Amino acid sequence: MKLSGKIALITGGGRGIGRAIAHAFAREGARVAIVARTEREVARVAEEINKDSGVETAYAVCDVSRVESIGQAFKTISQKLGGTPDILVNNAGIAESAPLVKTDDELWQRHLAVNLSGVFYCTRAALPAMVERGWGRIINVASIAGKTGAPYIAAYAASKHGVLGLTRSVALEVATKGVTVNAICPGYVDTDMTTHALETIEAKTGKSAADSLDAIKAMNPQRRLVEPEEIAALAVLLASDEGRGINGQAINVDGGSVLF
Repeated sequence: MKLSGKIALITGGGRGIGRAIAHAFAREGARVAIVARTEREVARVAEEINKDSGVETAYAVCDVSRVESIGQAFKTISQKLGGTPDILVNNAGIAESAPLVKTDDELWQRHLAVNLSGVFYCTRAALPAMVERGWGRIINVASIAGKTGAPYIAAYAASKHGVLGLTRSVALEVATKGVTVNAICPGYVDTDMTTHALETIEAKTGKSAADSLDAIKAMNPQRRLVEPEEIAALAVLLASDEGRGINGQAINVDGGSVLF
């Protein structure tokens, strides 16, 4: 198995992409730790993994926008699994929309705090032990919005652009230390986040649910939503020894909608 003996920490692991990555890592032999703000969700995923894969699994409640919460979560996970993460997946994120002139300070700061500062805080907490061991993997779940802009998502796009800058800078800092740092940039994925986006489109445009879904699918040249398991498969590669030559990259999983 590709990740046997490794400890993997996934933020935002209670549903969607984070849940899919947690399951995929467990199937490859990793001891998995999942954190999120909702205890019920991470506890459920931990139970699923224990039942399906039989690997050691831990969970903790964590708000990645708060340094003290991250510190406590890392301490809890280390106590439960007997070590610090070899693999960190920064997946926790939020996505809200508003025209720029109606983007209030709270919405702006919320996106920067969760989507960007959360990645920074978790990476800073995990990196020293990885460097000391001479092996580590950091995978940041960004977005194709981190490469392009779109109307009404200035806060979200700005935060994801920041994640890509952080990814590339840290990747170069640790390139000789046995640690890789990469980002995955999904398009629209079949998750709760996309469901909320559909609801927003319906509410603001009056389109039916079916027409709203068709509009989102049309943004993907393959005319479909990406599945969370597709993101998880790439995360397994990036986390494995086979992926050690991939560093500082921002890899799209979007059916070809963004070609850089």
